[in-house]
Amino acid sequence: MKKIVLTGGGTAGHVTPNLALIPHLKERGYDISYIGSYEGIEKKLIEEFDIPYYGVATGKFRRYFDPKNFTDPFRVIKGYGEARKYLKQIKPDIIFSKGGFVSVPVIRAGASLKIPSIIHESDLTPGLANKLCIPVATKVCCNFPETLKYLPEKKAVLTGSPIREELLKGDKEAAYALTGFNKGMPVIMVMGGSQGASAINRVVREALPRLLNDFQVIHICGNDKMDNLLLNMPGYRQFEYVRTELKDLFAITDLVISRAGANAICELLALRIPNILVPLPLEISRGDQLLNAQSFEDQGYSMVIKEESLDEDSLVEGVQQLYFNRDRYIETMSGSHQYNSVETIINMIEEICNEKG
Repeated sequence: MKKIVLTGGGTAGHVTPNLALIPHLKERGYDISYIGSYEGIEKKLIEEFDIPYYGVATGKFRRYFDPKNFTDPFRVIKGYGEARKYLKQIKPDIIFSKGGFVSVPVIRAGASLKIPSIIHESDLTPGLANKLCIPVATKVCCNFPETLKYLPEKKAVLTGSPIREELLKGDKEAAYALTGFNKGMPVIMVMGGSQGASAINRVVREALPRLLNDFQVIHICGNDKMDNLLLNMPGYRQFEYVRTELKDLFAITDLVISRAGANAICELLALRIPNILVPLPLEISRGDQLLNAQSFEDQGYSMVIKEESLDEDSLVEGVQQLYFNRDRYIETMSGSHQYNSVETIINMIEEICNEKG
């Protein structure tokens, strides 16, 4: 039986593509293990798949001053040692990484043991963690054609992002039962990423009196970011985080307001849901979401409102304009060339394992 180690974490976007691969790897008979951080979101998300999970120490590589910058390198070194120990124990044929800081010690430890690896870069430009892994990776997958110029030519493969098949199989009746919504009114879903987005949450709540005249709102607002004063507002449902119910909620959603994380927007593209993207501003990010959003806007898949321009008026006007033109956005998204990313990546894994013998 072939063995594979999956890694990636820190945010849901560094985990969900791995989740999309797991059922297909099981079908091919792979023995699957997961290496993540001690208590990161990846540990919680992987629990339902009944595969072995190994936690390692990890540190964040920050571009700004923080006292942890002096201690985290030691955590990475510790994580490298732990990952090497686990990899020697598991003896995988290959490692697949979705990125995030936890992947660095795992991929580097794998390279020291001559274990081939495939890494996936979701954003338009490679993040720091993946930059540290690319030199020792066997192949590097990416979502955007523009990304290829940033990657070694012999390693780069344009695959798109693995999408969980269950997202395409939502149950509308289950969603209406969960939300209590009226079937005759359109639905907006607000998503701020797994950590939530305070700026989006605030403006959406300010705009609710106007939005609820024409729409119902599903608000996935992030951990500890629910507003208890709005719990019983008709036409408005809040959730801290949604897991298995997400596919059902997508099934009744007409428009989405979202951050511009690459995996999230690729899911919206696959689902053909018109969307407004509010990318993380440059002040608190490396600018990857701005580039992702710009690419999707240029291709006609999304409308973009930058956070500095986001207020009640711009949001309501954007929603109304997007809904009025929704058919055009759906048509454009339907004409996009969708890469069969899951099959492409699984076949690549098989090929590398077979080459290894």
